[in-house]
Amino acid sequence: MSVLKIYLFLFLLIIISVLVYGGNIYLTKYTYDADVKIYRTKYKYEADLIVYVSNYKYEASGEDCIWYYTPYKYNAKAKVSFTNHKYEADVKVYFTNYKYEAKWLKSNRFKGFFK
Repeated sequence: MSVLKIYLFLFLLIIISVLVYGGNIYLTKYTYDADVKIYRTKYKYEADLIVYVSNYKYEASGEDCIWYYTPYKYNAKAKVSFTNHKYEADVKVYFTNYKYEAKWLKSNRFKGFFK
């Protein structure tokens, strides 16, 4: 019975950590420190991903396309760095002011990574 309690506790701990840290993005200046290199596009049709940046952590929880910038690296689900060249980027992102527009436009190996 105590083994079952331990497994239940670990499961709940994992669920809580996903809910707390999902969608939290840490912005780093250095590409070598980043998990993902991002290129910011001017037009939606150029993007792999349309992102809405939220001011509230709870909105980004479990969401791939809604980001909340955290000031602390250890709180982040992903560390990203911006690049000035498309060919250096892992993901091309268009930032929107409207939450309902946030979505993946093209298939990418990082789909689900920011959740």
